[in-house]
Amino acid sequence: MKNVTKVGMADLNIAKHPDILVTLGLGSCVGVALYDSVGKLAGLAHIMLPYSFKSKKSNNPYKFADTAIIELIKKMTKAGANINRITAKLAGGAQMFSISDTNNLLNIGERNISACKEVLNHLKIPIISEDVGGNYGRTIEFYSEDGRLFIKTIGYGDKTI
Repeated sequence: MKNVTKVGMADLNIAKHPDILVTLGLGSCVGVALYDSVGKLAGLAHIMLPYSFKSKKSNNPYKFADTAIIELIKKMTKAGANINRITAKLAGGAQMFSISDTNNLLNIGERNISACKEVLNHLKIPIISEDVGGNYGRTIEFYSEDGRLFIKTIGYGDKTI
């Protein structure tokens, strides 16, 4: 029997086969889905902000790309994943509100995507697919059985990456 585990905002969790991880309402946040295909071990982080060192309130490491991805990998390797087999999929990072200013500081979705990619690149974890950007929210389901990431949107269809 499959268990479904919800991953809240600024949170992360792991699941072993056959369980499923779900996170709701990704807007500018990014869902980072990590998968070890041999161990059939999945990890999902719901990241809100790019960097902990740029925040005055950084007491929750699961909130930031630079700390959440590392914490997720620690949790996965402790459960038996091999970091050399881990691959990544990304979803979210939307620009939910129209901004006329050309200052990128307010485009948190794009900054979140960039930070996630930078951290994953630094850790040499390949990003094998992504559904990022746009101006719409996403809900994602991550299947530990095969690493499938099912993405639901309102008005933009559903897809699997």
